[in-house]
Amino acid sequence: MMSSCNFFSLDTPNDPNNPSLGSVSQNASRTQVQNLVTGLESRHRDYLFTVTMLYGTMGRELWYLNASDPRWQTDWLGMNGRQATANMFGYLNTYQQPYFAIRQALTVIDAVNNTNTFTTEEKNAVSGFAKTLMAYQYLIVAMGQYDNGIRIDVKDLQNPGPFLPLAESLTQIKRILDEGNTELNGAGTGNFPLRLTSGFTGNGFGTIAGLRQLNRAIAARLAVYRQDWQGALDAVAASFYSATGSLEAGPAHTFGAPPDTFNPLFFVKNANVSTMMVVHPSVLRDTVAGDARVRAKFFRRTAPVSVTSDGTPLAGLYQDNRFALNTSEVKFFRNEELVLIAAEANAQLNKIPEAVAAINRIRTVAGIGNYTGATTKDALIDEILFQRRYSLWAEPWGHRWVDLRRYDRLNAANVDVTIDRGTIFRQLARPQAEINWDEYVKTR
Repeated sequence: MMSSCNFFSLDTPNDPNNPSLGSVSQNASRTQVQNLVTGLESRHRDYLFTVTMLYGTMGRELWYLNASDPRWQTDWLGMNGRQATANMFGYLNTYQQPYFAIRQALTVIDAVNNTNTFTTEEKNAVSGFAKTLMAYQYLIVAMGQYDNGIRIDVKDLQNPGPFLPLAESLTQIKRILDEGNTELNGAGTGNFPLRLTSGFTGNGFGTIAGLRQLNRAIAARLAVYRQDWQGALDAVAASFYSATGSLEAGPAHTFGAPPDTFNPLFFVKNANVSTMMVVHPSVLRDTVAGDARVRAKFFRRTAPVSVTSDGTPLAGLYQDNRFALNTSEVKFFRNEELVLIAAEANAQLNKIPEAVAAINRIRTVAGIGNYTGATTKDALIDEILFQRRYSLWAEPWGHRWVDLRRYDRLNAANVDVTIDRGTIFRQLARPQAEINWDEYVKTR
């Protein structure tokens, strides 16, 4: 029952990127804090495979076909009435890995604030960076658990805070983001004081200004989830949003050959394998003729990948085409999402010309021409959700599942389960270890 503490703990003390708390809690050296920040970046990407695959599966953006264990299909698709239970196969990393990253960030903050080897501005920079990534990770858990609520206070491993309802959880995540933004505002100018990977520095986010813009981008996503439409526009304006710049602009998770980790979303094109992420047939069915996103993101195989689970054959002829190598970076936030956030917030505020302009930016780049449909709010939201489906396909978040839920559209009209005979999941279950922990606490 005590194992639930592992959701919030660090790795073994011998791991240089995750040293013991005692060794860094007072008078940490610059090298030690650097190692902690490097460990935080590593932790920040550990959610990637499970969240992308599972949330994407539940939103029917994709199927992760794996013949080695039918539960990748039967459990994740909810075939034949299966439900999201506390012991659901393979889902725990949507909960555990984000909390590992959050705990790492808390250690970074403690270490940098309890040492004299950094200036006040440098401490603000490091703490603001850590809180920015913390907020991102909390949102991953919140989107998986949803109405279950999540723990925000996980600083004391033996006495984690209560589960807060979704609305309060999102409010607390906003508080963390705003604190991070305030600290980054007090971090001076120039470069971040410690080394970051090329996912940040190579994409324009190795500076204090760039990290402030990232913080506000995450704040814009959060504001949309909170239905704070003006707040979303304010955050977009302070982010790295560009109405005319590259839609690909944004920070990335980086990968490399051992001892680093390969890109977990990379699959060899046309490989004769029985394990593959494939494009969901409904995504292919609903495309608009000439959409450049389809050509860029989807690779047509010479033969489909096929599995049979619970007597149901599943096959995918198209696979992911986004990554050239197993060391390719994965953008975890892009300008394209910010343009779509601007479109949605403007539509919700009945700022019709601004919403249509943002929609047209997406459609023009996709090569499908300007929007010519109705300009009522409902019609524009329909269009925006359609564009998000293709612009943000299989991004490291599960946008489709989250988007349909927040508009109360998780239904058969939008989630095609006719092929896989599956279940439309609203949320994941609270992990069994958490249930056990709460029962243990009652007896202490």
